[in-house]
Amino acid sequence: MTGVLPIAINEATKVLQVLLHGGKEYVCVMQLHGSVPDEALKGVLAEFQGEVFQRPPLRASVKRVLRTRFIYYLNHLETKERYVLFKVGCEAGTYVRKLCFDIGQVLGCGAHMKELRRTRVGPFVEDVNLVSFEGLADAWDRWCEGMEEPLKSVIQPVEKALILQPEVTVRDSAVDALCHGADLALPGIVSLSDDVRPGSTVAIYTLKKEAVALGKALMSTPDILEKDKGLAVKTERVVLKPGTYPRKWRT
Repeated sequence: MTGVLPIAINEATKVLQVLLHGGKEYVCVMQLHGSVPDEALKGVLAEFQGEVFQRPPLRASVKRVLRTRFIYYLNHLETKERYVLFKVGCEAGTYVRKLCFDIGQVLGCGAHMKELRRTRVGPFVEDVNLVSFEGLADAWDRWCEGMEEPLKSVIQPVEKALILQPEVTVRDSAVDALCHGADLALPGIVSLSDDVRPGSTVAIYTLKKEAVALGKALMSTPDILEKDKGLAVKTERVVLKPGTYPRKWRT
């Protein structure tokens, strides 16, 4: 497989779990084992949009148990002889090679995945964010010569990886406590998005929109807005270094 592969450095490695569980997009070449009319093919592809059942293939890194995954879209792009090019947007953990096998089963002729390219991981899109190793090496050489802009265009800020997550903005006085692993209490919250719900992973930001930490929401947005006391988010992964903001808490 080729395509988009986000790589994190330093403290940014702590947010990779968000990308691991985020949606993906692939462009796939599927080889049919028999001839199929285009209309029949398109009809079957449409049937695989929505929730599907999948059992991971034999060569997989997870337990082979039946599970459900969601296919957001499955667009037919081109057919040439027995080769079918399609684009699929899917939930994390979807096996495209198993998807091709299942499509072949429904068509009645059989099919397998021939080539696969990942074109999106969460907010990172091939046409916008993809950088080659040659491009990275060139940017590094320019940085060594005193030119910062090429490297800044290659290495994205950690906040870029979190833009699809529900967010909570906190007061400056709460930042350093969070950096030391404290859970977020309601008085420390300034604002939040409307899609926070219990159990969801949320990104915690400063007033300057600097990523502070990832946490597990303990309340929904309406509850947070209505209540005055209590813990709203359990801090799980701290991104911002302690001491970046003044200490405003006591042991």
